[in-house]
Amino acid sequence: MKGIEFKSSGEVMKDEPQSSQLSQPEQWLNDHGDYLFNFAIQKLKNPAHAEDVVQETLLSALIASKKESQYLGKSSEKTWLTGILNHKIIDFIRKQVRELTIEDIVALSDSNMENGIDNLFDSRGRWLNPPQKWGNPEELLHNRQFLTTLNHCLSKLNPTMTQIFSMKEISGKTPKEICNKLDITPANFNVIFYRIRMKLRQCIEHIWDKK
Repeated sequence: MKGIEFKSSGEVMKDEPQSSQLSQPEQWLNDHGDYLFNFAIQKLKNPAHAEDVVQETLLSALIASKKESQYLGKSSEKTWLTGILNHKIIDFIRKQVRELTIEDIVALSDSNMENGIDNLFDSRGRWLNPPQKWGNPEELLHNRQFLTTLNHCLSKLNPTMTQIFSMKEISGKTPKEICNKLDITPANFNVIFYRIRMKLRQCIEHIWDKK
């Protein structure tokens, strides 16, 4: 299925009426391909990765459609396909996290020894010396300028890191829940989130120092 072209746009299609019957599989790409691609690229921030997970989604859907119990008409065809896509995205992130942590554990250990980065956080992972211009954390949540800066810095992160940050700080997932969902150890989660904090701090300080 390589070579399929998807159109990227910011539009979100309206959901379809529910039906007890699926359309023909060869029609799925025409009817839902662009929507699924845009959904995936919003999560993964990479067109090539988004295309891969969409193709895997359509293949899995084709296999599932041959089993009557897999689709009972309780949701629209697009919602059903999006559900499969969500699982494929999580599987992709799990794989990325496993590959990321193997390299990062070594890199962060070396960096900590050379630069004394461990001194920036206490035993709970909180910054010992937060940037002076950040102000009161509660006030920052209502500071549009800060949120704009934060979103900009998040967009610069590795997509996997952005997903983990969003799960913890936006969706309110606990480290244990994130570890279970991504199938990673608490130690690996701590390493990844440690790096996320460092990258966000460096980015935000760099932008605010210019103001």
